Amino acid sequence: MSGNDNSLIYGLEFQARALAPQLAETEKISFLIGTQSLKQTNNQIHLVEFNEEISTLKTTVFHHSEGEIWKITTSPLDISKLATCYNVISGENSCTFKTAILKLPATENPNDIENLEVVTTFDTKEYGNDVRTTEFHPNDVAKAASVIDNNVVLWDISETQAKCIRKMQLEGKHNPKFTTGKWNPHQNCNQFTTATETHLKTYDIRSGDLAWHIDNVHHQLVRDVDYNMNKQYHIATCGDDGFVKIWDFRQTNQPVYARNEHSHWVWCVRFNHFHDQLILTASSDARVLLSSAASVSSENNDICDLDDTKETETKQQLSDGPLQWCEHEDSVYCAEWSPSEPWVFASLSYDGRLLISRVKRSLKYQIML
Repeated sequence: MSGNDNSLIYGLEFQARALAPQLAETEKISFLIGTQSLKQTNNQIHLVEFNEEISTLKTTVFHHSEGEIWKITTSPLDISKLATCYNVISGENSCTFKTAILKLPATENPNDIENLEVVTTFDTKEYGNDVRTTEFHPNDVAKAASVIDNNVVLWDISETQAKCIRKMQLEGKHNPKFTTGKWNPHQNCNQFTTATETHLKTYDIRSGDLAWHIDNVHHQLVRDVDYNMNKQYHIATCGDDGFVKIWDFRQTNQPVYARNEHSHWVWCVRFNHFHDQLILTASSDARVLLSSAASVSSENNDICDLDDTKETETKQQLSDGPLQWCEHEDSVYCAEWSPSEPWVFASLSYDGRLLISRVKRSLKYQIML
């Protein structure tokens, strides 16, 4: 296992905790970062492009004068669109979270730092103050869902002002709130999964009813969820107990995979889009881990016939557990795979350092061969 010897570093002048891959970009390796400067008007979005052949980074900077950015998501269908959740100081020392959909300009002007155009605004006041995320629908450009306090709001985003189509509300003692949410890319994209306290709750957006749930997925707060693109019933979770787990939501009594390799809260978990045995996790222990979950991956079923005989040979497998790691100097709130290049990932620590890393060549060959 090695540290940062195969990583490129990009430093920002402000603290940062928002990172997103450009999901619709299939040609280039590109990521977006959002800053958290306390001086609201100083905040920026950096578009970072990694040229793998010559190992260089090209960056374009945009103003995000609306406020400090807590979350960025990108449209899987439109390369120019992104959504931010940001904190606005309103009145005397009170803060409100807001969300908006922004558009990257078509032409780059390297000499000027441009403002991003706001293409859709959201009136979220009646649903709460704490907008956690706005997630673009996987295959419908006119829809998005926001997680706000104890509500999931499904929006029509086809016009400049988003319209609420449906609201799903979390009931319970002590006013429980959602921590995050994500679309299920399977089941015709009709399900939206949320985390609340130590539980997962998944709603059917057509009816607003609960589709399935798993209680007590972690001993402490659930921080993030991610779906396996290649196995339709598998979802990964991570949380403040330091664990990363994979669940089959058809059998919810126990996870199919559980590891505890981090020494502090785990903020982010991501399946590799192409090789789902590879999992990225980011933690406030200042580490990013690349781990194997080969025992439960879709690639575990690859059996190749030899000649015409009945003999079969199972593909060589990685064993479960950590494969390589990156060291940061501060808490790491996000790590993301490149959608266009399966062997490249990015991680961002709170001190404003972005690392672009590659899966080690030896691991790559083990998986490919």
